[in-house]
Amino acid sequence: METSLDKSALAGASASPASPATAAQPAAKVQRTVYSVLGAISFSHLLNDMIQSLILAIYPMLKDNFSLSFGQIGLITLTYQITASLLQPLVGSYTDKHPKPYSLPVGMGFTLAGLLLMSVAPSFGVLLVAAALVGCGSSVFHPESSRVARMASGGRHGLAQSLFQVGGNAGSSLGPLLAALIVIPHGQRSIAWFSVAALVAIVVLTQIGRWYKQHPAVKKARSQAGHATLSSRQVMFAMGVLMLLVFSKYFYLASINSYFTFYLIDKFHLPVQAAQVHLFVFLAAVAAGTVIGGPIGDRIGRKYVIWVSILGVAPFTLLLPYANLFWTGVLTVIIGIVLASAFSAILVYAQELIPGKVGMIAGLFFGLAFGMGGIGAAVLGQLADATSIAYVYKVCSFLPLIGLLTVFLPDVEGKRAKA
Repeated sequence: METSLDKSALAGASASPASPATAAQPAAKVQRTVYSVLGAISFSHLLNDMIQSLILAIYPMLKDNFSLSFGQIGLITLTYQITASLLQPLVGSYTDKHPKPYSLPVGMGFTLAGLLLMSVAPSFGVLLVAAALVGCGSSVFHPESSRVARMASGGRHGLAQSLFQVGGNAGSSLGPLLAALIVIPHGQRSIAWFSVAALVAIVVLTQIGRWYKQHPAVKKARSQAGHATLSSRQVMFAMGVLMLLVFSKYFYLASINSYFTFYLIDKFHLPVQAAQVHLFVFLAAVAAGTVIGGPIGDRIGRKYVIWVSILGVAPFTLLLPYANLFWTGVLTVIIGIVLASAFSAILVYAQELIPGKVGMIAGLFFGLAFGMGGIGAAVLGQLADATSIAYVYKVCSFLPLIGLLTVFLPDVEGKRAKA
């Protein structure tokens, strides 16, 4: 992992600018984007999220094997997501003050344990315990790996977060495909085969931990740029708006991730494997959208990306419940690309609002994303039991209209440039 590129990046990162007024721009010139580290952390994210999406994709099999209701399916997601969401901000806040370079492979160990337990789970209760273990792994992985991406960014924070996120989204898209090819034909015990992916991730994350340990950020170097021109009240208000935007994005995504296969089976009478291929196509579109959002945010500003991503997707979500199978496929691709571009922009925007709290902000927003996904899965599962899957998609189609709240976000980048 330690290359000449890495060492030059470390040398650049440790250089101290002459004065706070010129802190941001000289540092950006001296630092280099460490693509080897970004590639490794993105690959680890791919393996981590592939395992997570695999669990989501085998819900139809678990539903049949354990005779589960939609409400119980939602409870599995809720257990995993809430475990992750409650712990992530705490992990991020702690590691802001006490960096733990080797926490990443330890966290992946929890994911490995949960995966193996799920492969042999004899009851619904044990499935919930396995889901909780996977959630604990995510609670460590996401805030710490997001911190590593920022360390390796060389000042190109949007690009770094997008490269990190695209690994996760690519992994998420592979999960349903691998479930259709491997787990569904071979049964529950074949889940254990994916422990190899977790072991590979542990090896890679151990190497990343060595690089992380040598980085100047471990010595608590903090950025001078931030919200000096904004009051605490303005910052808190902006954070509240960002959280509502994350709610709209991930509550809607919960309807796709947990129930899209059921929707396609119910409305278009597709077989399970064909429905999972459609879910794979949607998640691949999400991966493509993630790559686009970060670099565009670096170039034109995060707020514009947030505007287009959250509110711009509304016409397509409103059309989706009334489309035939062909147009359902087209619309979900558009929705995936547009909606996915928001998260990197939201995360970097929030980190610029509250500088020096990279782990806490990453943990808060990843945790909020997981929490909203979990709550959404549980609530929408209950709604589907009470009404129908089709009705769920009609209700969720209005969620992106919450994107109108973006108008209340302050122009952080413009204010910082003037300052």
